[in-house]
Amino acid sequence: MPLIRHLMLSAAFLALPAHAKTAGVEKDTLTLGFIKLTDMAPLAIAKEKGFFDDEGLSVTLEAQSNWKVLLDRVLAGEIDGAHMLAGQPLASTIGYGTAGELIAPIALDLNGNAITVSNAVWELMKPGLALDAAGKPVHPIPASALVPAIEDAADMGRPFSMGMVFPVSPHNYELRYWLAAGGINPGFYSPDDTSGQIGADVLLSVTPPPQMPATLEAGTIDGYSVGEPWNQAAVAKGIGVPVISDAAIFQQNPEKVFGLTKAFAEENPNTVIALTKALIRAQMWLDAEGNVNRAEAVEILSSPDYVGADAAVIANSMTGTFEYEKGDKRDEPDFNVFFRGNAAFPYYSDAVWTLTQMRRWGQIAEAKPDAWYDETAKSVYRPDIFTEAAKQLIAEGRATEADFDFDADGYRDPNATFIDGVVFDGTQPNAYLDSFAIGLRTGQTVSGGEVIN
Repeated sequence: MPLIRHLMLSAAFLALPAHAKTAGVEKDTLTLGFIKLTDMAPLAIAKEKGFFDDEGLSVTLEAQSNWKVLLDRVLAGEIDGAHMLAGQPLASTIGYGTAGELIAPIALDLNGNAITVSNAVWELMKPGLALDAAGKPVHPIPASALVPAIEDAADMGRPFSMGMVFPVSPHNYELRYWLAAGGINPGFYSPDDTSGQIGADVLLSVTPPPQMPATLEAGTIDGYSVGEPWNQAAVAKGIGVPVISDAAIFQQNPEKVFGLTKAFAEENPNTVIALTKALIRAQMWLDAEGNVNRAEAVEILSSPDYVGADAAVIANSMTGTFEYEKGDKRDEPDFNVFFRGNAAFPYYSDAVWTLTQMRRWGQIAEAKPDAWYDETAKSVYRPDIFTEAAKQLIAEGRATEADFDFDADGYRDPNATFIDGVVFDGTQPNAYLDSFAIGLRTGQTVSGGEVIN
């Protein structure tokens, strides 16, 4: 497959006057859902910069209280589509959790999350950390650094607990990946126990993103995995310390997608093309010319209509930096990636990676052949829709061929951009799963509270 291009995007193609609405739009008045996170930015920018309008779409953006409510409302047809966790369309389609056929015509972003611990946990971690010449912790910080805090909790007769946003969220899988890479078992799911805590060294549970800082401050959890601005909010409030960003766990981490029901897409194909075009333009705008537009994006996102957090807190991650321990601000230009590096392309391999993590931790109870992963990915992720939308933008002069890499087979090259150095090849999911020391392998299931060979 061709190499992914690193593109410097020209704002000139984003500012052309409207002159070519998508032909034959079937439904022009739409309501789209989102959760109050900075990576909902493509939706906010498409609305505020007029990209939806250019396609003849009147779009209302509506914040949802949590990921389950968002998913249920899309499936029920109460909202037309939404900013979704990468795992949600896949899980629903295979019948894990709330069942329903969904598609994802575009990836909204890569990366964007971090793992934060309480101040008390951080104090127990620090003595074991390597320091650089300036006396600051060397990153990435391995999960093994949590062991003193886990042992301390056990000595006090309580479990060490961490929050994540949803069972099929990238946040759950990133947190589990990081823990397992550090030799800590995050626990398994089974058909009769969906807690995800079977055999766990630490207990993971669901907390809605905006509630993470308050839950940490209350002492209900010892840490959490969440998107922005809720890690930086802990720093600003002085209640916690982010210890690793998800880009350091998995550099090209598939994070959010735009999800719709398969039925809506079949009934309104031109509307879906129009939505995808507007979102692509928003993503191009967000990553244009070395992120020149990010400061304006921060101001837009800080509105109560969108994220509703302090602009300075949002800027800490959205403008190419990330603050860890208070005062320890580091350059992280890829903390949020919306378009560059083909980030918007809905790769089958990204879907396969998410499915492997579902299988690794028992959400997919039985082993599946490699072909099943490929077929499932292709039933949900729709690069054909993305490609048609992009080609229309090129024909309209709103983008150029050089802005896109229309990947021939939909699979990224095998890569080792993970904290543990394990190589992921999306065409060989079972071999990938069998390479881990912690996690289900071929032939293994979870039953009666234990792993069965």
